[in-house]
Amino acid sequence: MVRIGIIGAAGLSGRELLYWLRNHPEAKVELLTSSKYQRQKVCDVFPELTGYSQVFEPNDVDVSACDLVFLAIPNQASLELVPKLLEQGVRVIDLSGAYRLRDTEVFSKYYQLTHTAPELLDETAFGLPEFYKDEISSARLVANPGCYATGALLGILPLRDLLAELDRAPIIDAKSGVSGAGGRVEGDMTNYVSVNENFKAYRDFARQHKPEIQLYLTEISPYKAKESGIVIFTPILIPVNRRILSAIYLHFPKAVPVAEIRNRFSKFAAEQKFVHFMDEGSLPDLKVTLNSNRVMIGAESDESGQNWVIVTSLDNLVKGASGQAIQNMNLMCGLDESLGLL
Repeated sequence: MVRIGIIGAAGLSGRELLYWLRNHPEAKVELLTSSKYQRQKVCDVFPELTGYSQVFEPNDVDVSACDLVFLAIPNQASLELVPKLLEQGVRVIDLSGAYRLRDTEVFSKYYQLTHTAPELLDETAFGLPEFYKDEISSARLVANPGCYATGALLGILPLRDLLAELDRAPIIDAKSGVSGAGGRVEGDMTNYVSVNENFKAYRDFARQHKPEIQLYLTEISPYKAKESGIVIFTPILIPVNRRILSAIYLHFPKAVPVAEIRNRFSKFAAEQKFVHFMDEGSLPDLKVTLNSNRVMIGAESDESGQNWVIVTSLDNLVKGASGQAIQNMNLMCGLDESLGLL
């Protein structure tokens, strides 16, 4: 039985972790923290989470009784807390962006923070199981990917060597529910009046998921940014609670046969637990991934065979956050990666 701690268990991702872990056959939640609800019972704060009789502890609690700790707290807090947790001998899955980028200058530019533990970046595993399974399995620190990056990378990377042929940068148009935009509080951008009956593009060239997508696109595939350009990424806020639908536009200088694209995606999906490639003529919508750890992918081209659109759908709180974190926990603990997930 894996003894689990969750720091920041009352936020959106923390609460989602509680929802999925309560039915996990090999995980026992030993410790929960919340700065807002400390000393209150979990079941009193969240009546829907029956079975949790624990109280929320303060965030600076001793975690040495845990085997693995999830961090579902802001970037600055994770940045400071991760080294302390590793010193206590626990393994860590960080759902923030604090350890996703290996270049500290790029990190500072996009997160407006100075990285205080750069010595940990080289050993951090990027928690995208479809491509980093071995690294995740042996890591003591896993940086859970961002929800936008997960949808984008799983829509592009299955094409692998074909990406070297692109003559221009991929364009990623991602539509997200409020929780995918960090809707923890009723701020100016995510309050009801701003979101309802409205679409809104935000932080298109400053969004921190852009360098994350670029980094792992060039690390995993032969895509060359110097020749084809930096990815163009625009997040758009839509009036739903959760899920992300990404349309990814690729242009090839020569026609690529439909069978070649479809075979690559089909083979990739057949080897993965939570990736599904849709039948020809079908593209995913938001509904197909609600409350699941699946990514649904569809692909279509125009008559030229040069212009392709790849559409991915995922639940940003599950495969885009807590579900993927549990998938990573399973790998780190030598369990079947699908255990406790749908």
